Amino acid sequence: MKKISHLLALSAAMACGQAVADEAAIKKALSEFMPEGKIDAVKPSEIQGLYEVTMGGNIFYASEDGKYLVQGQLFDVQAKKNITETKLAGVRKAELDKLGEQKMIIFKPETPKHTVSVFTDIDCGYCRKLHSEIDQYLAQGITVRYMFFPRAGKGSDSYKKAVSVWCAADRNKALTSAKKGESLDSKSCENPVDEHMALGEAFGMNGTPMIVTQKGNILPGYVPAAQLAKILASE
Repeated sequence: MKKISHLLALSAAMACGQAVADEAAIKKALSEFMPEGKIDAVKPSEIQGLYEVTMGGNIFYASEDGKYLVQGQLFDVQAKKNITETKLAGVRKAELDKLGEQKMIIFKPETPKHTVSVFTDIDCGYCRKLHSEIDQYLAQGITVRYMFFPRAGKGSDSYKKAVSVWCAADRNKALTSAKKGESLDSKSCENPVDEHMALGEAFGMNGTPMIVTQKGNILPGYVPAAQLAKILASE
């Protein structure tokens, strides 16, 4: 009996050692392949021999030796479940929590029921439509947390407007004015716009507005307030 227990303990130790070795090999290979990337976590995936690698708002899959890297969706066929997307939702939520509300412009209803984070471009037509109906979202009990994603890129007029809004004495008022096309006083200060843009890119941004629900799910494009409330309630 003691011999069996010893063998089981030895096997467990070897398995643990192998997992640590695989993790180290993967981190080393990926840091050389993508030196600009920051690896947040490496752990065994649901498929034996394949490791799940979390980097920012992305999930990759790597071979045990780190030689091969796969970017794509992993599905559980029997459960009819997208494993990757489910985990990505959790990653997005964690990244937004890490950014913090102090780096967002927030419109909050009197009785909050739900919260969404919206990547917005001041000059985007549907972004302006969404904000023109902000009172409807608030009436539905939806807190709207804005982050900037000027699609024209850093240094563009949209980018400069985003910075001016952030640096305004009343950010909420300045954002509403900017969304209406009104002129803003050009301002400059320490701001999180670059962080917003990097996060949007990490989330796979391909257009604005992009809504991220309180569970970390993505809703691309404009969604009317009543429809959004139903989606959030169903989560």
